[in-house]
Amino acid sequence: MMDYSIQQDLIESDQPDEESYYSLRDDDKDETRFIHVLNAVLSGTARLNVLLPTATILAFTIFAPLLTDDGQCGILNRWLMGVFLAISSASCIFFLFTDSFRTARGRLYYGVATFSGIWSFNGGGQRKPCAPSEYRLRSIDLFHASLSLIAFLTFAISHNDVMACYHLEMPRKVTNSVPLVVGFVISVLFVVFPSKRRGIGYPFLLHKDPLYTRN
Repeated sequence: MMDYSIQQDLIESDQPDEESYYSLRDDDKDETRFIHVLNAVLSGTARLNVLLPTATILAFTIFAPLLTDDGQCGILNRWLMGVFLAISSASCIFFLFTDSFRTARGRLYYGVATFSGIWSFNGGGQRKPCAPSEYRLRSIDLFHASLSLIAFLTFAISHNDVMACYHLEMPRKVTNSVPLVVGFVISVLFVVFPSKRRGIGYPFLLHKDPLYTRN
């Protein structure tokens, strides 16, 4: 009889009471929510190299001194610099409108989003995804494109050679701090309002990220 009572006490001690059970479930929910938010922040940060005009700014940094003759611009230099600025600005918008999709056979196609769907590059515009309407241009795409354009133009206008070429004058503190502040604010906005597009330059490691799958 004593052995039986001891065994019952052991069984009851091993079973958690109802209050502790629900507290454990609440902790699990809080931990899952925290992990989800953390994954969203990290995934959004990894996508910044695609959303921000990093490659365009790098190309501009290389070619700006050559096109402006280190700021000693003539008429031809100003025209060349203006054309290069227009092409660079267009590239910021264009690459954010690119996207990709897979066919039923699993082949990957790249294209540019349109108001009716997506126009594929390597498919001659003939290859279409199963649901083309999911790839059409939306207001969030225009928002991302405007942010990318603002980031690039802020950097370009504050470049020393460009300022000297077009006789622009701004305090050094402004030219040094404004591009950093604008870049930081735009990076935060890209993380808070992420893009679901997987265009040219998209990290392959994020191609199956459930946080950015289309509904």
